[in-house]
Amino acid sequence: MAPAFELAQLNIARMLAPLESPGMADFVANLARINGLAEASPGYVWRLEDDGGDATAIRPFGDDVLVNLSVWRDMESLRDFTYRGAHPEMLKRRNEWFSRIGDAHLVCWWVPAGHRPDAQEAAERLALLREQGPGSGAFTFRHPFPPPAPLAGDGKAAVAGANVLG
Repeated sequence: MAPAFELAQLNIARMLAPLESPGMADFVANLARINGLAEASPGYVWRLEDDGGDATAIRPFGDDVLVNLSVWRDMESLRDFTYRGAHPEMLKRRNEWFSRIGDAHLVCWWVPAGHRPDAQEAAERLALLREQGPGSGAFTFRHPFPPPAPLAGDGKAAVAGANVLG
């Protein structure tokens, strides 16, 4: 039986310079490779892109903030990609390209299987985490929460409940 829920994640990063600048060249040069590795990773489901396949063009937090919004099978799959393989190399270099964000910059939440969150939904989850701290509706790697328990019957109530903030 397929899982009733998948894990959505948003992380944001404030650029030190415009994406087209020489200071961002190494980041840009590695972006397609890292995204390709994510897409080939076990447990990867989907990531937000514009109609042209460009995720960097989506800027709901301001012109200087990049977003990464993706859906994974589970927390373990996302954690494996994030902290193993080539991705950690890029994480080690993030201070070359991005400034620190004082508030939470990463949020995870469970979505019904097949649901693809948009930038507004992701922004609402990040705001929830910032306002209330980790909980079942918005959490982090350090403070994860399990997916909602399936209900007896057709499970529609559980799926509907996953979209309720708070």
